[in-house]
Amino acid sequence: MKTTPEHNDRIAKMIFGSVYPHYVTKVEKKGRTKDELHQVIEWLTGFNESKIEEFIAEKITFKTFFQRASLNPNAHLIKGVICGYRIEELINPLTKQVRYLDKLVDELAKGRKMEKIIRTPK
Repeated sequence: MKTTPEHNDRIAKMIFGSVYPHYVTKVEKKGRTKDELHQVIEWLTGFNESKIEEFIAEKITFKTFFQRASLNPNAHLIKGVICGYRIEELINPLTKQVRYLDKLVDELAKGRKMEKIIRTPK
């Protein structure tokens, strides 16, 4: 499935703090912890818990969130389908980065081992 410019624009303008509580709910509902969620976010973006809280208070968009991030050099190893999109086929860099985060949260909620979620090259 291909993304449209409107779809990419909508993702860019979405407020990180409006989505974050859904991430927390999703992982906690499946028996994972907020600390594990923060570990995953920090691995992908370099942001620790206090930085995440700061961004939520600032009401920053996903565009700003990922502009400020230091994306993990192994993020390209995140593959698969999330929200109906195959990550490897996404062209828009920001949309791809948001879907990376969505995929990691999804894997955490599904009970995948942290060693598998935090990807390292083989």
